[in-house]
Amino acid sequence: MTNVNGPKVVVIGGGTGLPVLLRGLRQFPINLSAIVTVADDGGSTGRLRNDLSIPAPGDIRKVIASMSDVEPTLLKLLEHRFDNGDGLSGHSLGNLILAGMTNVTGDFYKGIKEISKVFNVKGRIYPIANENMYLVAEFEDGTVVRGESSIAEVGKPIKRVFYEPSQVQPLPEAVKSIENAELIVIAPGSLYTSILPNLISPEIKNALKRTKAKSVYVCNIMTQHGETSHYKASDHIHAIHRHVEDEFMDMIIMHSNSIEQDIRMEYAKQQAEPVQCDEDNLREIGVEVIQGNIANLQKDGTLKHNEHKIAKILYELL
Repeated sequence: MTNVNGPKVVVIGGGTGLPVLLRGLRQFPINLSAIVTVADDGGSTGRLRNDLSIPAPGDIRKVIASMSDVEPTLLKLLEHRFDNGDGLSGHSLGNLILAGMTNVTGDFYKGIKEISKVFNVKGRIYPIANENMYLVAEFEDGTVVRGESSIAEVGKPIKRVFYEPSQVQPLPEAVKSIENAELIVIAPGSLYTSILPNLISPEIKNALKRTKAKSVYVCNIMTQHGETSHYKASDHIHAIHRHVEDEFMDMIIMHSNSIEQDIRMEYAKQQAEPVQCDEDNLREIGVEVIQGNIANLQKDGTLKHNEHKIAKILYELL
């Protein structure tokens, strides 16, 4: 139902959180754009990056699937992962298609646009950058680790993240979409390895400072060991503001319902806990709190955001 003449909504993120929001929002008459991290270096994505020197295709593939309007069989094909075969085992077919189209067009972003046509994508998809780069993290103890997959394994508090090479140029279309947006949504996901990599280039920082759009963060339901251990809601906002160097966030959306003890215990095995809504601290920094029952319990015992409920809340902000 997306509408190019509708209000301009830009959703920023990566990993599994971004596609959830996009699946819900694409049902509304809005002009929808997604800005996606391309810093992943694990699994199929990492192998293709090393072999072909292209930006990470994995998160882009997930976003294409979430925004496409095609037969379910085609989506299954896009997400199919080979489990055997010399050289093919572990690869996602969608990643291979993106790599192939990049080779055909000679440009990663052009390849995304062509595949978006094939899969009838409802909206625009912008990689945060159109070049191969790596994420680097400096931890609170001074340790420096290169590569998203390696950063996630360290399990220590992170001070900041940055790019290597340092002069990564964001896609101009991504910058322009932020400047022209009416609503900017920061998706849930791994804060330091999926969210902040989209926000740290000087051009993106300046666009976030200049835009007249409302900015809202859909907060994670649970903390993540290492990246956000013991983080309250305001800690997430402070980390975003610290990296952007501006207190630009207007609102935060949080799950309000209590989480049952057996679910908490399962998460505790992963050293994760519910993110606390420290409303007084959020109000002190000028962030409005929106709370609701926005999570669903999955068959595997994990909690995931409800795409329809969150999309409805976001649409009502326009």
